[in-house]
Amino acid sequence: MAKVTLTNMCMIYDKENNKVLVQDRIKSWKGISFPGGHVEDGESLIDSTIREVKEETGLTVSNLESCGVIYWFNNETGEKYFVFQYRTEEFSGELLHKTDEGSNFWVDLEELSNLHFAEGMDERLSMFLEKEYSEGFGSWNQHQPGKLQFQ
Repeated sequence: MAKVTLTNMCMIYDKENNKVLVQDRIKSWKGISFPGGHVEDGESLIDSTIREVKEETGLTVSNLESCGVIYWFNNETGEKYFVFQYRTEEFSGELLHKTDEGSNFWVDLEELSNLHFAEGMDERLSMFLEKEYSEGFGSWNQHQPGKLQFQ
């Protein structure tokens, strides 16, 4: 049976200050992205996102809005990798500026596109910001890095 990995990511938007919370990741998928992580067995997608955001940022988020799904398929092994993407303007708590995942900081929405993103993160931004697409799909294998197609 092929391996299926479920993950999540959440854009936290501070509407009052027109800022977005980003994470400069140092472990895996290095570079700037939004906080998130793996869905645990028996955990809902939204609950996993709330948990991951809390662990990685110290913030408690609520009222998550879906921003679509990224679906990667390994055409050699059959492995499937999903990223369920969310956004919210509702958060509370005190920000952890540094964790073992990396550093967290607020950035002006207008400056977001100038950052050094984790590979492929820049092409996903429209899913979070403009809600232009609901799915990104790509296939990959050890000889061919994938390229996402959006729809």
